[in-house]
Amino acid sequence: MKIGVAADHGGFEMKRQLAKLLATEGHEVVDFGNKVYDADDDYPDFTIPLARAVATADVTRGVLVCGSGVGASVAANKVNGVRAALCEDHFSARQGVEDDDMNIVCFGGRTMGIALAWDCTKNFLEATFSGAERHSRRLAKVAQLENGAMAPKNDR
Repeated sequence: MKIGVAADHGGFEMKRQLAKLLATEGHEVVDFGNKVYDADDDYPDFTIPLARAVATADVTRGVLVCGSGVGASVAANKVNGVRAALCEDHFSARQGVEDDDMNIVCFGGRTMGIALAWDCTKNFLEATFSGAERHSRRLAKVAQLENGAMAPKNDR
């Protein structure tokens, strides 16, 4: 699988370790940076190119790391077609793909260890979208929202 990785200074070391593990498992790894440690870099500078590559299918999925994982996930989700989430357990990493067709997993380089991040990454990559009607219906609503076409439904 062709996997994009990216991180700012807060996730730099974790990204390097994950990239090595991914390559060892036979994945093609595309590094969107930062490629050198820079304590003053900004996560959007690496998040957005990775997110665009995922949205255009230049890479199959993405692994994104910043200090907490929150900023990177927020920025990634600004790109149409991206479904990114901060995951700190293997269940969420797997179910995010199965139910929500998540295509970028985000981690906090300062909030979790490499062993857990690797476990989550493996679950994320091994999962496939279920295609269940209810999940497809929900994703269609998310797509409408991205395009500004969804009206709120509050009839319950």
